Amino acid sequence: MATPIKFGTDGWRGIIADDFTFENVRRCAQGMAQYLIATKQTERGLVVGHDTRFQAEQFAQAVAEVVAAHNIKVYLVDRPTPTPVISFAILDKHAHGAVNLTSSHNPPIWGGFKVRADYAGAIAPDGLKQIEALIPPPEAIKRIAFKDAQAKGLIEIFDPKPAFCKQLDKLVNIEPLRQAGLTVAVDSMWGAGMGWFQELLAGGTTCVVEIHNHRNPSFPEMNNPEPIPPNVNHLMELVKRERAHVGIATDGDADRVGASTEQGVFINQLQMYALLTLYLLQVRNLRGAIVKTLNTTSMLDKLGARFNVPVYETGIGFKYVAPKILETNAMIGGEESGGYAFQNHIPERDGIVAGLFLLDFIVQTGKTPSQLLEHLFELVGPHYYERIDTDFPEEHRGAILARLQSAQPNQVAGFKVTGINTTDGFKYLLDDGGWMCIRFSGTEPIMRFYVETTRDEKRRDILEAGLKLAGLR
Repeated sequence: MATPIKFGTDGWRGIIADDFTFENVRRCAQGMAQYLIATKQTERGLVVGHDTRFQAEQFAQAVAEVVAAHNIKVYLVDRPTPTPVISFAILDKHAHGAVNLTSSHNPPIWGGFKVRADYAGAIAPDGLKQIEALIPPPEAIKRIAFKDAQAKGLIEIFDPKPAFCKQLDKLVNIEPLRQAGLTVAVDSMWGAGMGWFQELLAGGTTCVVEIHNHRNPSFPEMNNPEPIPPNVNHLMELVKRERAHVGIATDGDADRVGASTEQGVFINQLQMYALLTLYLLQVRNLRGAIVKTLNTTSMLDKLGARFNVPVYETGIGFKYVAPKILETNAMIGGEESGGYAFQNHIPERDGIVAGLFLLDFIVQTGKTPSQLLEHLFELVGPHYYERIDTDFPEEHRGAILARLQSAQPNQVAGFKVTGINTTDGFKYLLDDGGWMCIRFSGTEPIMRFYVETTRDEKRRDILEAGLKLAGLR
């Protein structure tokens, strides 16, 4: 019996050699090909890319063989490539979309089949359902031998880097960053972002010191290639050891970013989103909508009010964020996971551009990262964030969900509950201006508990209250 394949936030992820097999990847590829045929998107081809995970290039070739067998041209990347670079290649090649073999920040045992639309962003939920519905049983897969497809011009191997670098030149003036005399600590987390900051910032007085900058699919020295603690601990140690001015980390496919202050203190994802927004508003003097998922920071609402720009809240995942960015021509869009997209670029998370923008914020203002955070808090007040990811018995999923649906707490950890948002999970609005959010992950078999509060000492209390609400305490 064929493995059931369900598309989540960005596509499908599975455990390599268990359910993430060549057969199942080919089935997904045929679902994508059939979707392009059904929606009359075949004449301009499809970009296929991959990250640094185990056999990622072989999985990418398997996708290319299936798509080419449907007489759809494939533009196949020539090396492990960051997700934003693959997405931008859709525009450069005028393609109908992309398939990216990556599971981003997940642990090393996971593989992923990520899909993108012709606008270089996440395919909307209805489109994901269509692709999923078109995934065939194994015996219905069509393929063509890789060399035969190349000979027929149906597969073209290409280098996506030059076009993306030209795009970077339009987004940020990199030369002042090269000549700023900074020491920049970089952790590419064994992923597709390896070497990018070193190459972009080379040729001047700025020095890039990079770790975990070669391929190792087991992602040693970290739980998984996600730029949050404890995975970034080596980056923060590097900042202190090298006396760096800033630290930057990219995740496994370089669409997310993490950062460290010059003191070796982690800049969390909510602080990073607020800093990048403030940079665009104050340094770039841009004005435009802010799009945020419901589990990210209330600091954005305060910045929106202060600078008179609208703020739109969506469900969690770029399948919601990307369409809203396009609808509103947003200045910035992002989510709690450390992924941010920018106007005049692509509606896609981009850890490389985000890192360059942070460097530009430092250079343009002459402030250290710690001073930039102080400046942010002067404008919006202090905000404190924490997240817990926890396993749960899968057989208890229904009971946990029913428990949360029936719970109507009046207070959480001493804070009055002023509202409950069930758009995507359960978000409890608290009377200090903070919030708590509980939801099942869309990409992993875990539950996530998030909190943002104006009272630092209350973070753990709020999280414990959330765990009790879900029946996990």
